[in-house]
Amino acid sequence: MATTVNFTGSVDRDLLKRVKIIAAKTDTSINALFNAELRYLVETFEAAEAGNNQNFRTLLDFSLGRIDDVAVMTQLGITGAEDLFLLMAQSHLPMPRLPEEVTQSMANDLHTLLP
Repeated sequence: MATTVNFTGSVDRDLLKRVKIIAAKTDTSINALFNAELRYLVETFEAAEAGNNQNFRTLLDFSLGRIDDVAVMTQLGITGAEDLFLLMAQSHLPMPRLPEEVTQSMANDLHTLLP
């Protein structure tokens, strides 16, 4: 019999709003969605480790922003960003996001190019 425990965590405000919408549309709870996703992550990671396959760990490190796209493609032996995108989708991991300040800086740089 599984027991549950409460814990405290933090989540991005926008993400919480979006997950509330999904929970409402699917007639479920945020807790159920969280548990399903966390269970998938853990079971996939454990299965990869049991098979001595480091690919999932590499993809997870990329998703968490610990390594960049060049490093992950080198480690996995792939040459195209399309292949990396497909592997991320198949592994059920989100693509990493740049920090907001980096994204804003890029937008500012593009803005300076406008006449």
